[in-house]
Amino acid sequence: MNALEVHTDAGAVGGRRIDDDLTAWRGIPYAAPPVGPLRLRAPQPVEPWSGVRRAFHFGSPAPQGGGTDEDCLTLNVLAPGSASGSPRPVMVFIHGGAYSGGSSSSSLYSGESLVRRGDIVYVSINYRLGSLGYLDFTQFSTPERPFDSNLGLRDQVAALEWVQRNIAEFGGDPDNVTVFGESAGANAVTTLMTTPAAKGLFARAIAESPPVASAYHPERAARWSREFLEIAGVPLADAATWLETADPADFVEAGTTLAHRGADEEPGTRAFAPVVDGFFLPTHPLDCFASGSGHPVPLIIGTNRHEGRVFPRFLNILPTDPTRIDKMFSHVDASVKERAIAAYPGYPGRRAAADLGGDVTFWEPSVLCAQGHTAIAPTYSYRYDFAPRLLRVLGLGATHATEMYAVFGLTGPWARLLTALGGRRGLRAVTDTVQSHWLHFARHGTPAPGWPRYSPERRETLIIDDTSRVENDPLGERRRAWLGYEHRR
Repeated sequence: MNALEVHTDAGAVGGRRIDDDLTAWRGIPYAAPPVGPLRLRAPQPVEPWSGVRRAFHFGSPAPQGGGTDEDCLTLNVLAPGSASGSPRPVMVFIHGGAYSGGSSSSSLYSGESLVRRGDIVYVSINYRLGSLGYLDFTQFSTPERPFDSNLGLRDQVAALEWVQRNIAEFGGDPDNVTVFGESAGANAVTTLMTTPAAKGLFARAIAESPPVASAYHPERAARWSREFLEIAGVPLADAATWLETADPADFVEAGTTLAHRGADEEPGTRAFAPVVDGFFLPTHPLDCFASGSGHPVPLIIGTNRHEGRVFPRFLNILPTDPTRIDKMFSHVDASVKERAIAAYPGYPGRRAAADLGGDVTFWEPSVLCAQGHTAIAPTYSYRYDFAPRLLRVLGLGATHATEMYAVFGLTGPWARLLTALGGRRGLRAVTDTVQSHWLHFARHGTPAPGWPRYSPERRETLIIDDTSRVENDPLGERRRAWLGYEHRR
């Protein structure tokens, strides 16, 4: 058999040699196209094909601004070109993008550096986004045309099931799968850790800047879907027909308006998020972690030092200004608001407000997740502090998503731009630190030596910088200032 030809359970796929030491298979369908009668339905099996399917090109991103192809349920596999005497660890990446944008085809997510350095098999996936993947339209189901909940989450489960069935053919070990993601992709990771259907589909998890609290009960989700239809100009009586037949561009347009409206009217919430529907996702993830009832897999979890600072400039969806922050605190006791705000010197200044909004979205719920998960599995906490001089001059610091440059080993023009004012040696150092730990964790279930397990008593945290170190309970006073804050559900 040709070394680039691999047999999956749906048919043979032909890959492409990237260079002498890597082979890629791209755009492999892991579920049937969610179009026509399968729109807004749980993912269904792929129709088998005959012959060898060319897997040379990335599949289409899920419908979003700039693209509206619903045939998006594909994944990519990257593996070393050489044979191995034993199955290789597998790392499955779930991209971020606020559950409304992004794609596995981004050059940043190529995975080549991880595969070369770690001798692993790397998988990246697309899944349904926005209103076609993360709004709950089940209230508009009819006997003739039902709709399902948690479509993006179901897609992720289907992709992990595909990995279990097929990855051995690519040289990967289905018993040693690490699922990892960033931002919305990290929310996917923490949610999968509490989703019954995902049990046994992965052995370890890495959550980079997860908004763990972003999951909502059916009543709130149902209201958002009604608001979506109102924005689209659709009478509720006509909902089922419109949902089945509307152009995907109309879903994207109305969903964009809904997301922008929600950022101002209900700051701290996001309409595109998993739904605690009582069956596919029976319990809110925060409650699962608090009770120690998630899947007992080892976990790396962490956030960046200044998560929120990028959002007011480039993606203004978080509570990062005093008006939104006041609304965000409107449902909690005034003493909680007063205590939390006091933990951000300089508030209501721009940077302090952005830090507060980033912390309540990413850091504070990640702490809750970590401290709960320690009861059932080894847990490792980090904070990413590295920021080259350019980011510091811009006032961004180690902001949201900047750790991705280290995870994926950023090189070339973008690395030179990022370090134009200095920091090239530091970027190499943090890349070495992060990749060493991530890959050791994927292979062995623990980070590389020098990173202790997290405990609720000491809260050991690896501070990742050009010179990394371990601190106990970093920003402990700020952490305690958030006690009593209840996230909207």
